[in-house]
Amino acid sequence: MDWTSWFEAHDYEIARQVLQRGVAALAFVAFASTLNQFRPLLGEHGLLPVPELLRLAPRLRGPSVFRWGYTDRRLVAVTIVGLVLAASVVIGLPQLGPPWVPMLVFLALWMLYLSIVNVGQTFYGFGWEMLLCEALFTVAFLGSNETPPPLTIVIAVWWLVFRLEFGAGMIKIRGGPEWRDLTALMYHHETQPMPNPLSRQAHLLPKWFHRGEVVGNHVAQLVVPFLLFVPGPVGSTAVTIVILTQLWLIATGNFAWLNWITVVLAASAITDSAWHRLIPAIPADLGTDAAATPLWWGVVVLAASALLLVLSFWPVRNLLSRQQLMNASFNRWMLVNAYGAFGTVTKRRIEIVVEGTLAESPDSAAEWREYGFKGKPGEVRAVPRQWAPYHLRLDWLMWFLPLGRMWEPWFEVFLARLLEADAPTLALLRTDPFGGAAPRWVRARAYHYRFATRAEFRETGERWVRTLQGEIVPPSALR
Repeated sequence: MDWTSWFEAHDYEIARQVLQRGVAALAFVAFASTLNQFRPLLGEHGLLPVPELLRLAPRLRGPSVFRWGYTDRRLVAVTIVGLVLAASVVIGLPQLGPPWVPMLVFLALWMLYLSIVNVGQTFYGFGWEMLLCEALFTVAFLGSNETPPPLTIVIAVWWLVFRLEFGAGMIKIRGGPEWRDLTALMYHHETQPMPNPLSRQAHLLPKWFHRGEVVGNHVAQLVVPFLLFVPGPVGSTAVTIVILTQLWLIATGNFAWLNWITVVLAASAITDSAWHRLIPAIPADLGTDAAATPLWWGVVVLAASALLLVLSFWPVRNLLSRQQLMNASFNRWMLVNAYGAFGTVTKRRIEIVVEGTLAESPDSAAEWREYGFKGKPGEVRAVPRQWAPYHLRLDWLMWFLPLGRMWEPWFEVFLARLLEADAPTLALLRTDPFGGAAPRWVRARAYHYRFATRAEFRETGERWVRTLQGEIVPPSALR
């Protein structure tokens, strides 16, 4: 029997196209986010400058092209190369060549983005960063249109989805009691880091619906992932459930590209035959015209598959541990990681509101004006915007401040930049109440935010009700 008979996944050609183009599209978004935000956050004059990191910690946690020195110009070059390579895959150009061409493109994307994450410090400390790195590496070995998709890599993607979903489910079961008493989603839509236009409507749904959401979440994350490995209708049904739950999260929140990439990865379990039954215009034998897999390419793919298998030991051990880690990488290359999110749910939303004044003295007569952020709640009448899959890094870090991280070094520098009316920093905001002028004083105050009820909204037109909790940073001026 020909060795390629078990190696080639002829029924997964559409899955390969979705994986390659989908992951590349999200990489394009990630590089665009970096191009727009990295320099004011982490550049030469950023809130946490990378040159300072390299001076204090010359040994980084992983490989990076910036190990030999960082400049903003070099950062721009890296992101532009990443954007061009990602766009080429979305268009489908590398896939037209031999299988080593898309492999090299994806490995370049992986190394470029890994270089950014490894110097990104707290602004790049999110689970979807390492998820994108792992996805870029894994799909690199799917080959090109010349050869059938390799089954071992398709299964590796299913294994990634399993860890992503099951890990998140176990984190919740082992986490806060609100996931066990089915009350978590009575709070989550309101207290999530960055609500979207539908979050308030989701929050105002009845309690029985929210309990059903939690039950559905547990089924989707603790039971369904095992069914992804069952071929035929069972696997197709499992992936449908995963995708539908992710679409609900996309519709009601802003979690960067986390939910979007989960949809893309999960779609790898849908066969061409299933697509044909759903859309008869799609040929059922779409992947049968490809040439047989060359021996050399089979060896490369099997070597990569073996590496992913060996590295799976550590995340499996983590899944079985009572001290399960959430969003953890066990190697310097961010491959075969552990994932999970929201093991506990915040029950009260505290927002840090930053204000400035032009007054010479910050007394009771001073007029304080509020800075507006692009994504996080501020103005009580404003409709939260949809930003995902784009990632607003400053807004996300602002959500973490009231959760016991008020004295982050970057926040002190951020306030100083506002006092300087630093243009790159102000560009990260939605509104500058001083039109580019430098305030004399700034301060930070904590407010409790909650969604207005339907009756309150009809009466006031306000979508949020906020109550002052206290002053976090007293009026401060440049010395």
